[in-house]
Amino acid sequence: MHTMWKGSISFGLVNIPIKMFAATENKDIRFRYLHKECHTPVKYKKTCQTCDKEIKEDEIIKGYEYEPEHFVILKPEDFETVKAEVHYRTIEIVDFVSLPEIDPIYFDKTYYLSPQETGGKAYNLLRQSMNDTGKIAIAKITIRSKQTLAALRVYENVLVLETLFYPDEVRAITLIPGLPENLVVDEKELSIANQLIDNLTAPFEPAKYKDDYREALRDLINKKIEGKEIERAPEAPQKNVVDLMEALQASLKETKKKTVKTTARKTTGRTTTRKTARTAKAESKSKEPTITR
Repeated sequence: MHTMWKGSISFGLVNIPIKMFAATENKDIRFRYLHKECHTPVKYKKTCQTCDKEIKEDEIIKGYEYEPEHFVILKPEDFETVKAEVHYRTIEIVDFVSLPEIDPIYFDKTYYLSPQETGGKAYNLLRQSMNDTGKIAIAKITIRSKQTLAALRVYENVLVLETLFYPDEVRAITLIPGLPENLVVDEKELSIANQLIDNLTAPFEPAKYKDDYREALRDLINKKIEGKEIERAPEAPQKNVVDLMEALQASLKETKKKTVKTTARKTTGRTTTRKTARTAKAESKSKEPTITR
């Protein structure tokens, strides 16, 4: 795994040297933009409208537009000054909290943390202490010239850093148009909706979920590479159920069918296993040598 950041965790007066790695990866299928006429990849050039010419990378500087067409120019040394002020290479723990206190809307990206050569003992101490107390740490970290809030927690046997949005980065729900308010819920509809949720409730097993669109797209690409004919499957007719109660009852029936099928498969599997065990036992007995006295 590629090390994307090196620094330390500041835990009181304890500093734990660590390396940071991306914990997740984007599996999206990426495409190149091509010229329709000749299928040549399209290139994007950086140009200056005033000078009417292409600009090289070393000719580009950063500026903050504080008013339309008015900029404050920032030099590389300006960024270095700011980095020094905010402890650029430190994950600074500021609080310990309980994980359920953080709404998932705040979570952004996930990173694995491993100790550097001299940080193993302190790393293990923090990990064990967080396990024992059931707490997670709220910290600040600067990555790529941006300071972000973060949650530091234990995942299996590794320290994980989850970057968080600041409160002012989460949009207020008052900005959402058309939210229903002060509507009375029908008790019968609520009862069926609760039953529907109960029928669909299951343990979280990440391995059973897959990206159906990505798999179908990959399959289509492979068929095109092999020169196969692409056949489009007919779309299933959509049932237009207008009545909410009718929709709830129909959904409840469907989930009950699925529950019965799942239970039947599990029962059949257990029965087959028992039969197989008994058959194997009988066969082993029949193969035993007969001793004549």
